Amino acid sequence: MAEGAGVPGASTGSATSAGEAPEGVEGTEALVGRVPGASTGSATSAGEVPEPVEGTGILSAPRLRIEARDDRVVATLDRPERRNAIDQAMIDELHALCAELEERPRTLILTGAGGIFAAGADIAQLRERTGDDARRGINATAFDRIRHLPMPVIAAIDGFALGGGAELAYAADIRIGTPRVRFGNPEPGLGIIAAAGAAWRLPEIVGHARASELLLTARMIDADEALAWGLLSSIHEPDALLDAAHAIADRIAANSVRATILTKRALLAPRAEHPTIDGDLQAELFDSADKRARMTAFLERKKK
Repeated sequence: MAEGAGVPGASTGSATSAGEAPEGVEGTEALVGRVPGASTGSATSAGEVPEPVEGTGILSAPRLRIEARDDRVVATLDRPERRNAIDQAMIDELHALCAELEERPRTLILTGAGGIFAAGADIAQLRERTGDDARRGINATAFDRIRHLPMPVIAAIDGFALGGGAELAYAADIRIGTPRVRFGNPEPGLGIIAAAGAAWRLPEIVGHARASELLLTARMIDADEALAWGLLSSIHEPDALLDAAHAIADRIAANSVRATILTKRALLAPRAEHPTIDGDLQAELFDSADKRARMTAFLERKKK
């Protein structure tokens, strides 16, 4: 793997072939640092205190660039000089963002700066980590929190999504990408496993056989293969990627917020809870004023 390598045609770094990955960053669970769940007002590891985005309670911090709207938030992983590697400071900032979105639910669009989604974590850090560090589940805890945010999470992926970056993408409800996308979990080549969600989320997305091939061989797949596998829902040119993500968010915003939240809750419920949970969630909606208003408006439109 070449140091400083980037996605073919990306705005950062030199081009690589589909079989190459950036050196010095790799996804894993063995990051070390503070216990996940840092408060939204805590200082980052760089010594900087995140500042609220004007008009919101959401923090824009050194690792995350935030654009907040009434019905959605765009969070850009913003470490292009390190290929958006996911370190402890970024994990802390993701927890702070999740805390805000749990309190005031909105659709989340996750993307990366510089033509790369996230190329993993710093190998130099990981080499020094211990078993106790791994058991803390630092990445896994953050990604699981993202997975269970009340409103949908859309991953808008350009370039590499490797290791922990891939596992962050797997935590999204919807994934779209560009022709430059490369997914991979090369952890076994570094003597570790993909322990932040790949082993159980990837089989749910692409099936057990394909997930086994990807995780056991540690190979990368390109955008076309990811689309064929169902790992991506659609492919867009890089300059149209965020517009496509916003178009999805627009469709979500046109629906009932509560119905969207409960639909996601049903989708994430264990199979054993169905169909009971579906009836319980539907009962809540059937008794809501929003349901009556929306159905009344629908019937009135049909009369015209």
